Amino acid sequence: MARLAIFVDGAYLERLAREEFKAKIDYRRLSAEITARVAERTAEPLDLLRTLYYNSLPYQGRQPSPDEARRYGAQRRFFDALRNLERFEVREGRASRMGLNQDGQPIFQQKGVDMLLGIDFALWSVKGKITHAAVVTGDSDFTPAFQLARSEGISVWLVHGPRRSRMDGSPTYAVELYAEADERVEIDEEFVKRVRRLAQVPPAAGPAGI
Repeated sequence: MARLAIFVDGAYLERLAREEFKAKIDYRRLSAEITARVAERTAEPLDLLRTLYYNSLPYQGRQPSPDEARRYGAQRRFFDALRNLERFEVREGRASRMGLNQDGQPIFQQKGVDMLLGIDFALWSVKGKITHAAVVTGDSDFTPAFQLARSEGISVWLVHGPRRSRMDGSPTYAVELYAEADERVEIDEEFVKRVRRLAQVPPAAGPAGI
């Protein structure tokens, strides 16, 4: 039996859903849709071992403002809700404040998220846990991990955004990453329709739904 793991760059997916499609994601449906896409192009039966979600909690200072505390709490509850889904795992980085931009607004940056995803993806590949990997991202930093997985005989699927952003025309994925994938699935209107969150979830569930 073929064995699949899904690796989700949460910040990438949620930015796409918010900015390109004005949608929120149902993560149960997301896992089911990706599994179905891989299964229809796989000769043998396919088992989804796990969906791994990577993101960081919002920045919160030592004496957080009410807004920082609200956003932090909402995202924490969202992560906890994801952990309760069947065969889901949440891997957390952290957010750091990097100063101010030219408009005087704070700049925040994720730390450790890409490293966690890259390490997990490489380990799952070389240890023979999976035969197929689907990665939701657009970041060129994962190109070496794709190359390693393919050298181990893993079928690597890239789940990516549109070629050009509707917002500013910029690419939503790195061309070198795209080139290293065995198969590709574009997150387009039809894909989002299938994984969109339908029912309203109370705000405490987090900004992206479950």
